[in-house]
Amino acid sequence: MLLRRRARAGPRRLQFLAGVLMLGCLLVTVTLLHPPLQDLSGDPSAQAEKPSPPLGHQVDFGKPQDWVLETEEESQEYYPLEGLAPFISLKEDELLVAVASPRDRRNQSQSRRTGRYRLVGQQGRRPEEGALAGPALPWGAELEGLSPPDSDADDGEEKFGPDAYGFNEVLSQRISLRRELPEVRDPLCLQQDYGDDLPTASVIICFHDEAWSTLLRTVHSVLDTTPRAFLKEIILVDDLSQQGHLKSALSDHVAQLERVRLLRSNKRLGVIKGRMLGAARAAGDVLVFMDSHCECHKGWLEPLLSRIAGDRSRVVSPIIDVIDWKNFQYYHSLELQRGVFDWELNFHWKPLPEQERKLRQSPISPIRSPVVPGGVVAIDRHYFQNTGAYDSLMSIWGSENLELSIRVWLCGGSVEILPCSRVGHIYRNQAPKTSPEQEAALKNKIRIVETWLGSFKDTFYQHNPKAFSLSQAEKQDCSERLQLQKRLGCRTFHWFLANLSPELYPSEHQPGFSGKLYNSGIGSCADCASGRALGGGLVTLSPCSDSWQQQHLEYTGKKQISCREQARLCFDVNQENRVTLQNCTEETRSFHRQHWEVQENGMIVHILSGKCIEAVESDHEKTLSLQLCDGKANQVWRFDRIHAVDQR
Repeated sequence: MLLRRRARAGPRRLQFLAGVLMLGCLLVTVTLLHPPLQDLSGDPSAQAEKPSPPLGHQVDFGKPQDWVLETEEESQEYYPLEGLAPFISLKEDELLVAVASPRDRRNQSQSRRTGRYRLVGQQGRRPEEGALAGPALPWGAELEGLSPPDSDADDGEEKFGPDAYGFNEVLSQRISLRRELPEVRDPLCLQQDYGDDLPTASVIICFHDEAWSTLLRTVHSVLDTTPRAFLKEIILVDDLSQQGHLKSALSDHVAQLERVRLLRSNKRLGVIKGRMLGAARAAGDVLVFMDSHCECHKGWLEPLLSRIAGDRSRVVSPIIDVIDWKNFQYYHSLELQRGVFDWELNFHWKPLPEQERKLRQSPISPIRSPVVPGGVVAIDRHYFQNTGAYDSLMSIWGSENLELSIRVWLCGGSVEILPCSRVGHIYRNQAPKTSPEQEAALKNKIRIVETWLGSFKDTFYQHNPKAFSLSQAEKQDCSERLQLQKRLGCRTFHWFLANLSPELYPSEHQPGFSGKLYNSGIGSCADCASGRALGGGLVTLSPCSDSWQQQHLEYTGKKQISCREQARLCFDVNQENRVTLQNCTEETRSFHRQHWEVQENGMIVHILSGKCIEAVESDHEKTLSLQLCDGKANQVWRFDRIHAVDQR
């Protein structure tokens, strides 16, 4: 019996040993096919290939993950968040989330906001085929023209043909990414020494499905023409591009460039909010917003920085030359021009008027411009944020340069174009805009009109009936921008027209006023008695009386307020900003000290200064003076009669 049991156990042992042997062979095979990851920390050659850590603050992202820079609120307001370390660089397709803390969202009135970083999601995406590889390029490395790298685009990705960009992309691919533009500046520009003590610049380039060649030519042009000491960084803001070559391939290429960072948005923002996104993360003293299809001249940045260093309230732009969209030839402007707009708020270039030419001291003097073009504009970073940045409720793109320029001029700053700074720009051969795009652009104009044009908004709506219909169908909420206007103590649009665009002043006939001029705050009427005998006397306030001829005034289409009894005497202003009576002038210039604007709200605006007539009461007299317009009762006036007059 014992022998029979031992006989049965023998085959079982053989089966067990065979199984163990097969399992060992399988483990050896797996080990050979998939070796374990080695620690390269002790390998000197591996250490030499690691990029040196950048100076300053940085964040360890670990493995490649996707982050998004956004607020958790649906309104998507972009503003500087306190307590966030600035980023030196981002890895492949890494997006960053800056989230306002719950405490700050509960207290929206606070001017300072804190934030934190939040991981949105991880998409362990492999590098796409065709991604550029190779060692890091030095600052002055040579590059030839490169075609967009092939990429394994996701299924369903939109395909872009050669005409989708609005220019000859096939030719652009054959042009070097680092071509040098011809020298066309005035010889006096070459003699300028701007010194070494200039502020630093963050160049912000927002793009959406931009062509590979033009985007990288813009980046390399900035790098090649800008001294290291003045370039803090280039911030590329990817506005949810869909093209494959703008994904991993672009990330790999940017990783090889010094001082270039890539931010990606997880939703479509448009140029306006995209620029605000880049500005919120910028670290330079000056923000330079640039389109993604530009080429810079050597020395383009220094004049911009120098003017802003002299006065941080200056907003400056280079001369924008044309790069032909068909053949990519560069055409420089021979005649000095400035940016203007018409009553439909369309931007135009116009030659300098004679009066502006006389004010310039040399061919390279800054050009006062009513508005700057949107392609390239530089502004002090703190001034930009403190004066309202861009209007965050504007859609996608369109007229943001007008809103910025008008606001800067009216709120105490200035706008200039600098002849010694030149940048080439591709003006695309654009297809007609779709209806949604046209409506979005029109809504942006309506926001400008309702915020900044005051009583002149009617002139805009007369020239653009479609805009009027849209404004009635959908009311724009401009309350935040109107509060900004009040906080900054901005002038009225009358001042803008008088000092910058007198040719734009509407020529339509306007109502005239006559009779007694009654002040609501003091309850008295303007009186010419003290000044009628001798020019230069003050206009005073007296109890209203129908029998006193010295209280009968007339406001005509000439925009002068005159005493009916002494028609040769008109309201004027002395050096103390007090309203006086002077001989009515017949000056031919568009506006002078005797020009006034009577508004529907009862305020009377001195057009040259942008200030309002205010009744001032002291112990000895009641007089009229010019003060900042704030709508108080002492600034509200009423004429007895309104009638139509011919503005001649």
